[in-house]
Amino acid sequence: MLFFRLIKESFLFASHAIVVNKLRTLLSLLGITIGIFAIISVFTVVDSLEKTIRNSIASLGDNVVFIQKWPWEFGGDYKWWQYMSRPDPKLKEAHEVQRRSQSAAAVAFSISMNKTVEYLNRSIEDVVILPVSHDYYLVKNFNISEGRYFSDFESVGGKAVCIIGSDIKDNLFDEYSPLDKTIKMMGRKLHIIGVFEKEGEDTFGNSSDNMICMPILFMRNLVDINSEMYNPLIWVKAKENVSTEAMKDELRGIMRSIRKLKPVADDNFALNETSMLSQGFDGLFVVIGLAGWIIGGFSILVGGFGIANIMFVSVKERTNIIGIQKSVGAKNYFILLQFLFEAVILCLIGGVVGLILIYAGTLIASQFMEMNISLSMSNIVLGLSVSLIIGLVSGFLPAFRASKLNPVEAIRSNQ
Repeated sequence: MLFFRLIKESFLFASHAIVVNKLRTLLSLLGITIGIFAIISVFTVVDSLEKTIRNSIASLGDNVVFIQKWPWEFGGDYKWWQYMSRPDPKLKEAHEVQRRSQSAAAVAFSISMNKTVEYLNRSIEDVVILPVSHDYYLVKNFNISEGRYFSDFESVGGKAVCIIGSDIKDNLFDEYSPLDKTIKMMGRKLHIIGVFEKEGEDTFGNSSDNMICMPILFMRNLVDINSEMYNPLIWVKAKENVSTEAMKDELRGIMRSIRKLKPVADDNFALNETSMLSQGFDGLFVVIGLAGWIIGGFSILVGGFGIANIMFVSVKERTNIIGIQKSVGAKNYFILLQFLFEAVILCLIGGVVGLILIYAGTLIASQFMEMNISLSMSNIVLGLSVSLIIGLVSGFLPAFRASKLNPVEAIRSNQ
């Protein structure tokens, strides 16, 4: 009980010293506040950006493999001159993969382009047109707010039906329902059977809000669906008990067989997966995080020296008080805790002020940015922990020196 009473009294002494010396306290807080603000704000933005990117990647499917002409690779050894000669994926290859694969739960084929869409006297330019095979809804995560998806009959028959994005609906139909209405695209009429749920743009600028989806066999009558200019793509989703690596091994064999490649020949296709994108961003996040530590570290270092300097001044000013406390029986650790608590409290207050500024900044930034920026609990704990450590480190030497003062000499001090 005596020990806790001494700690309480040390805390009260430290608090009183902070309140009395307001200007000194304010100057002491400034360096720590700036340092915590610099570090935690960088980490907050990086964490929010990382979360947004990973959610965008996850929306593509974490168990989906994309068969394409071009591989998703990062680095300086991208052999584009070799990839240019590769053939593009074809619809019949998607059908063949679906027939042969034992590990695939669903296979879809898609192309994309930008066209102008018209309804009565209104039109929208640069609308993303996405013709897809029927199983697209099984491999891509999306929701339909109104209407329905294509029936198997509509997909196989290449019917002139479509699902439109929420922005298309708002711009062409205002508050009215677009279901059963007819729009024009490339001189052809399309019957609207559904509306995608509004989702906003992801990190890569992709969104179903400005997209029109239709059966691939309808578009086959208008364009060459196997042409490279339309970015043909085969989506393959693995069964629940099958890993993407196992499915990739099977798909490699199937594609080599379909394209009749010799055993010694290189693959003339790419098997891409979302984990490649995640790995590509991992190094970037590490570098940005390191930059945050370096930028904020200098501010915290300066702030720590400022705290230590002010604590030395505080010890000098209160030398005779320390002598009186020791003469009436105060132990060395009581004096040490008294000044150590003062340094820690200063740093914690500076850290809290920095975190409050960051929180206010996230609220303002979220109003002007589509990305959701939030201060996570882990970053709050990190900020307070760094403040605590800086307080202990910068305050220990002045506190230790105060605890070792000779009571007689301290009382005789003029300060």
